[in-house]
This record gives sequence, structure tokens and C-alpha cells, in this order.
Amino acid sequence: MLAEMASEPGPDTVAAAPPAAAAASTRALSCPACGGAIEVRAAGYTVTIVCRYCSSVIDVANPEARLITKYEEAVQELEIPLGARGTLRGVEWEVIGYLRRSEHGSYGWEEYLLFNPYYGYRWVITNGRGWSFGEMLTRAPDWGVGGPALDGQSYNPFFSNGQAQVDYVLGEFYWRVKVGEEVATDDYVRPGWMLSREANESEISWTLSALLDPAEMEGAFGIIAPRDAWPPLPHQPSPYARPLKAAAKIGAIAALLLIVLAFAFGGSTLLYDNNLPVTFDGQTRTQTLGPITVTRPWQMVAIRADAGNIDNAWVDLDYTLVDRATQETYESYGLAEHYSGSDSDGPWEEGSRDTTAKVAMVPAGTYDLVVEYSGNLWTSSSYSYGGGGYGGDVRISVSQGLVFPSNVIIALVLLLLPLLFLFLRHIRFEKARQGESDVGATGLAGAFSGSDDDDDSGTDFSDMFSTADD
Repeated sequence: MLAEMASEPGPDTVAAAPPAAAAASTRALSCPACGGAIEVRAAGYTVTIVCRYCSSVIDVANPEARLITKYEEAVQELEIPLGARGTLRGVEWEVIGYLRRSEHGSYGWEEYLLFNPYYGYRWVITNGRGWSFGEMLTRAPDWGVGGPALDGQSYNPFFSNGQAQVDYVLGEFYWRVKVGEEVATDDYVRPGWMLSREANESEISWTLSALLDPAEMEGAFGIIAPRDAWPPLPHQPSPYARPLKAAAKIGAIAALLLIVLAFAFGGSTLLYDNNLPVTFDGQTRTQTLGPITVTRPWQMVAIRADAGNIDNAWVDLDYTLVDRATQETYESYGLAEHYSGSDSDGPWEEGSRDTTAKVAMVPAGTYDLVVEYSGNLWTSSSYSYGGGGYGGDVRISVSQGLVFPSNVIIALVLLLLPLLFLFLRHIRFEKARQGESDVGATGLAGAFSGSDDDDDSGTDFSDMFSTADD
């Protein structure tokens, strides 16, 4: 999209943007090739126009409207017809020109030239997966370490050393465009925006393109644009970036609160500790232990049973906490077991000689602990308990505490699961997007780069916990 320069430009000259007219008149003429009636919509600014009937290129800057090139190719049907009008970003535009361009026949895209007599020219651009709204700049961007910067926003290299050619042209334009015309191109992106550089031997032009929401194109020109383009467009923001950022903030706050609670109310206070005599004969016995005084208004109570050196045997334990004042009960269960032996693979052992049962939301009060238990042998010939015999002690201890470490760990894992899901989806999206680039993916640094503005953007974890919101 190169503009004609009024003076002799040098190789580093930035092309001037086409003028925004205060008003423009129309002009009617006949095509020198086929005689068809042609209406010039931006008369006074249009340099060339392509006949819609025979595709001949006509120089309308001259009063006699001389023929530049005559094409035999038939005019193709356009997705947005020339002369169509639509409102984008609060301005009504008329479609007056069409270009089909490519990288030497590959990676094609289409550009529609829009005109408004008070705002000048704009472009709508598509590669079939989405649409962008482009405006030629009147100034060159600044240059930073990683690439160009415009209005304080940095852009990352995406396509470099391209060679764009015009494959098809139709309508009217503000420069002498022709099929086969080539320019060197470079493209730079940030989420939602693309900055494009085009250069030939005489001038350089810059175009800033904003990604259009599919609803905008549908409302303006009735175009049903793709909503889930894949692979993503070069400047398409990750739909997971904002949820990931919000989830990370919420998760960090929740994790911090859990840790504070664990330190403030964690640990345990021993309420009762005594031995329970056990005979390993398979008989069920009942014993009442206590009193056990629970002091906090509401808390978790842990009952731990340690069977010492039990081997090749197990102890079943059914617990019932009974409130002496109200007779309200709280039940739980424990199993202490341990087995060992030797086989063709060598010695083995399994089980745990101690077990902990937890009872949640126990109110303050004085309780009895009723234990129904039975000691059982796996094989009598291999049973041992502290060196022999069929009896022994199981140590019973009762503790109170609001938060147990295992509960904190489970809660943290549950908090991390949605964050991990969003993170993996975001990485997948960014990997696919950057895979389209010819300058190489930027890895995790690129996946989490972006600006915080009103547009969807990449995730910038450096300011994740800043007070400023998007």
C-alpha cells in the first residue's frame, strides 16, 4: 500500500498517507477498452481505476482517461462488492478498490480499499481466517531493542524479508497500481495489532492494522467471519490470557490465605494419650477412654492408633466420640496392619502399623471415646508382637486442631488445577500462533508478553499483582 510522493523521495522516505478530503465529488467516464460506464467515487484523489467490466487499468489523473493496461481476465465476484457501504469504528466507509496479493503466489491475502470523504482511506484485510482494519501512518515508528515502537507500545517481529506482489486489482486507487507490482515487507505484532512495513526502491510506507471482531465485519458488511481461526492469526490475542491472569491472582490470594490459616490455626493440641490392651484372637471388645475435653468452639479431632511392632496381623478400630452433656455422637474408623514375608523375589512387607482417623466440626465439650476393636492374626505361625505372644498394647492419642497439613496440600492442589488447565491451553495457543512466524517462536517469554490495555492482550506476569487493572 504505497502512496505516490509529491517530491522526489529517497530510499528511507516514509510514504505520506493519502489525503483526507473535506469533501469529494464523483466523476463519470467511459472505459477506453470496452466503453463501459465507470463512476469515480473519490474524484480528485483517485489516480487509477480498474474497469469493473473488462478489468482494464485506466489512468484517471489525465482528463482523457487513457488506458494503462488491458486485461483479458474476467472480473471475479468479490466477498465485499465494490460500492458497498458499511460502518466501522463509528465511521461509514465505501469500498472503492480491491487487491489480491501473495508471496510470489503463496500465502495469499485480500485487501479492500475503503474511502470516506472526511476521513480519507482505510483498508480491510483478510487471509481467510480473520479481518483487520488498516490505516497508513504519516510517521515512522521509533525503534527499540526488540523491534519498532509506536505510541509507547512495542511490537515483536513476526514476518521478515517478505516480497509481496499484486496478483489481481479492481476498482480505484490513490497510486498507480498494477498486477505484478512488488514491495519488500516486514510485519511486527502485539496482541490485537499488526504493524506492517512496505518498501520499494523509492519509498517506505507503514500501516497499522487492528484486529476486527467477527461481529464488526458482520455488522458493517454482512460478512460471516470465522470466530475460532486455527492456527491463530499473527496478532490474535490468546483467549486464555485474561482468565489465566485472573486465575493466577485469585489462586495466589487463596493460597496465601490458606498458608496464613495453616500457621495461625494449624498444628494440634494433645487431649488424650493412653494404651489400649489388645488380644489377637479375633474377638471384638469395647473399651471407653476418657474423659477428653475439647476446648475450641469448633474443630477437627484426630484419633491416632499406634500398634508398635505388630507384624502379620491387624487391628480393626471403630471410634465413637460421645458428648457427656448431650449424648451426641461422632463416629470414625481406623485400621492398623503390617505384613511381611519372603518369596522368590526376596523379602517383602506392606501395610502401616499406625493409622489416624479424623472427625470434623466437633463442638467444645467433654467426651468419652468408645472404642470397639479386635486383634486379628494373618497366620498364627508367623505372628509376632514385640518379640512374641498373643497380646500387646495399641497406643491411642487424641488431638484437636483446625487445619491439618494434608488438608492444606489438597486445597492447594485443587486451586492449581484450573490454573494449570488455563496455562496449558494458553501455551498451546501461543505455540500455534508463533508457529506461523518466519522469525522463530519466542518461547515462554513470547507466550507471556503483551500489553495491558482495553484490548485483549497476552499475559504479562511481571505486573500480575499490580493494583492497576486492565
